[in-house]
This record gives sequence, C-alpha cells and structure tokens, in this order.
Amino acid sequence: MEQISSNKCFGGLQNRYRHDSSCLNCEMTFSVFLPEAAGSGSEEKFPVVYWLSGLTCNDENFVQKAGAQRVASELGLVLVAPDTSPRGDKAPDADDGAYDLGKGAGFYINATQEPWRRHYQMYDYIIQELPDLLGQQLPVDTARQSIAGHSMGGHGALTMALKNPDKYLSVSAFAPICAPTRCPWGQKAFKTYLGEDGDHRQHDAVELIKDCAQPVPMLIDQGSDDEFLTEQLKPDLLVQAANHIGYPLSYNQRDGYDHSYFFIASFIENHLRFHHRILCLSI
Repeated sequence: MEQISSNKCFGGLQNRYRHDSSCLNCEMTFSVFLPEAAGSGSEEKFPVVYWLSGLTCNDENFVQKAGAQRVASELGLVLVAPDTSPRGDKAPDADDGAYDLGKGAGFYINATQEPWRRHYQMYDYIIQELPDLLGQQLPVDTARQSIAGHSMGGHGALTMALKNPDKYLSVSAFAPICAPTRCPWGQKAFKTYLGEDGDHRQHDAVELIKDCAQPVPMLIDQGSDDEFLTEQLKPDLLVQAANHIGYPLSYNQRDGYDHSYFFIASFIENHLRFHHRILCLSI
C-alpha cells in the first residue's frame, strides 16, 4: 500500500492510497480520512464508516464534495471511500461508453460472466480485501464497522449490510437503488455481470430484507425532487417490505432535494452521528 497524497483537514488527515488488488487483478486507489485523535501518537484504533459512491464516481467524489471530515474528526471516525469499480487498461469497459456499465459502475457485486469476472469482484473487495488491508496498516478497528453509500453505492451498502450483519453494526444510504431487479440500471448490470440465469435476488435490498434474520439498524434519506426516484430508486418498495416485518428502518423524505452531492452535504452529519452512536455502543 502506497500513500499518494495527504491533506490536513479539520485537524485530521485526508489521505489517498493505491495498492495492487488480488481480488480485482488491477491497481486500485482509495481515500481514507483519519480523525485528529488518530494523530496523537496513541496506538488506539478507531471505528470506521465505509462510503460507497454511485455511478461515474471514483474514490474522490465523496471526500471532496460531502463535507464529512469536520464531523468525522469531532467524533473520532475513520472514513474510507473506495473506488466504484476496477480500473486500468486490463479491466473491461462498456463497448459503447455507457455510464451505467463497466468502469465507474461495478455495482458492488462479484461478476460471474466473461469478460467481467476476472476483474469485477467488487463485493469481495469491499467485504474482505480492503478491510483486511486497512486493519493491518492503519489505526482502524475492524470490529467496529458501519457502511453507507449513495445511489448505486446505496444499493451496495444496503445489500452488503443485509447479507453480512456480523460485519456491519449499522447502514445508511442517500437515494439508494432499492430494488435493482426492478429498475433499468440494475437489470442491465445484473444481466451483464451475472447472466440471464444468475441469482439476481441476492443483490436486491427489497428481496433481502424480507428474509432478514438479524437486522442491522438502517437510515435512508431520499430527496423528493430526485429525477431518478420513480424509475430507478423505488424506495417505497423497501419501506413497505421493512414495515411488513418490523425492520428497524428510519426513512426520511427530504422535500425539494435532488440526487446531487448538495443533498448529501446537507444531511451527512446526521448519518455520521447515527453511525457513531451505534459504533460506540459496541465498545
């Protein structure tokens, strides 16, 4: 793991790293915010929140636009922002240059189809490889992890938490793709990466929540003026499924907000404090 940049921010450090990923068979970059307390010279390890970004993004969008560092430094939270897909010349991309498939659109699943499966193993990368690396080289407490995300990354955060309640203590999302098996973005990605006959339901938060045996506290914010709300995101389906089984979901519809990082920046403090309360209970 090689550090490629470092900027002081609210007393902490906003760092960027690169490493050779064995899961993705390529070089990957990721960003990490270390709170001010992590620079005190102590050997303390800090709770971590992983942020999964949406379509077309990389590891820098969140750290440059969300304004999360001030609160993270105050609370003593590490923030980790991985990239959204494998990169480099060897990783395949959409033939037509489409924004919703290929590079920047890994959908946080493990591809089973050619030519994608050698590189597009984003699920294993987020769940296993990246936390193992961070736990070995940075002051990260991998026993106190939460996960959050936006849009495609919201889909990734929800499904990973629902499938791995032993790994994540809480989950939150802004404008997540809640039912990818029932929207154009998800249907296109799943058909391509998993094939026509793949088990698409195992990557659909609405389907997963119906069979959830070990709930993870969940917070979702959705803007009422989001241009993707009806066709792509479908949060009403997730709310209905959660209410049906009594799942601990806090859902906020934010009037007048859209799908942008202006929306995320407006409410990111709420999400970080939500995670912090739960992560601190595990001490």
